[in-house]
Amino acid sequence: MELPPSKLPHVGTTIFSVMSALAQKHGAINLGQGFPGFSIDSRLIDEVQTAMREGHNQYAPMPGYAPLVKVIAQKIEDRYGHRYDSAAEITITAGATQALYAVFAAFVQPGDEVILFAPAYDSYAPAIRVHGGEPVWVKLREPNYQVDWDEVASKITSRTRMIVINSPNNPTGSVWSAEDMDRLQSLLAGTNIILLSDEVYEHLVFDGAQHASAIRYPELVKRACVVFSFGKTFHATGWKMGYVCAPADMMNRIRQIHQYLVFSVNTPIQVALHRYMQDSTVWNSLASFYQAKRDRFIDQMQGSAWELLPCNGTYFQLLRFTRLSDKSDMDMAKHMTEHVGVTMIPCSAFYEDGYDARVLRLCFAKEDHVLDEAAHRLKHISIS
Repeated sequence: MELPPSKLPHVGTTIFSVMSALAQKHGAINLGQGFPGFSIDSRLIDEVQTAMREGHNQYAPMPGYAPLVKVIAQKIEDRYGHRYDSAAEITITAGATQALYAVFAAFVQPGDEVILFAPAYDSYAPAIRVHGGEPVWVKLREPNYQVDWDEVASKITSRTRMIVINSPNNPTGSVWSAEDMDRLQSLLAGTNIILLSDEVYEHLVFDGAQHASAIRYPELVKRACVVFSFGKTFHATGWKMGYVCAPADMMNRIRQIHQYLVFSVNTPIQVALHRYMQDSTVWNSLASFYQAKRDRFIDQMQGSAWELLPCNGTYFQLLRFTRLSDKSDMDMAKHMTEHVGVTMIPCSAFYEDGYDARVLRLCFAKEDHVLDEAAHRLKHISIS
């Protein structure tokens, strides 16, 4: 049978699958994929089991389990000073990626332009293209990956439907400042441009800095779809649980898509999250927990030939290897897996044009002994 043309003809196996398979083949320490390498809180596991035994095993309401949504609304008001209508402006999703897809599906029309910042999480551009949109790229430059606001302004046209931001940023570990958000707010004032703010690492901001959520900014929150992740927050990425917040008229459009993608998501886990989040301190130690891991790894790498780029948030560290080798980042990533036993992701994979700054990304959300062994292997290498 002859199939119709692919909507994503250039999409193949992801770099994460490629590198993870290579890591398994060579028995390497896998710091490639971005998931925590330690257990979640046993209290949360107990709450899931209790919810199941109590019979919370059928469909949840399409927008989400109401008590959980109310807790989220209160959390957001406490942290960011804006009160969402829990019934009309928050939806529980099957992970942050499903929330992102629902937003693109709800608003991107054929011929629309969507401004993205590169390097970028790899799900954005394909979801835009599936719906007939065109990604328009603004490149962030190492080592600090700061925004060139004049370039952003120059990319806005009459076809600009949406702008997508991600702070704290995957893969760079950079964090947008209040000044960045003020510039964005000024740039979008008086337009009909929708803002999609990917804030899944909201709690992972280091060195005493405050997360500059789009929700804090009056001109942004009225046009923003803001996406969050329970998996990133509670070390449970395999649960695929997230949520999206937006003004009611925008959320109505998102829910039109959401109900036909998944309808609703895991009921016992929603019940468990509601009960677990009654303790409003459960996320308070996350920043210090991950900062300690970042600092431990940096300390272990002192004196090495690797250049560790600034990491102000997330659980990702970028390493530039120009003092070690003139290999491409893909070749270097393969070499490190096959011959050194440490797997990382080449950052060119996060650029649509394959821009190669000789930088690799690793995930430091691992047990200390794993990080220590990886650092030992990385520090004591010599490559030409």
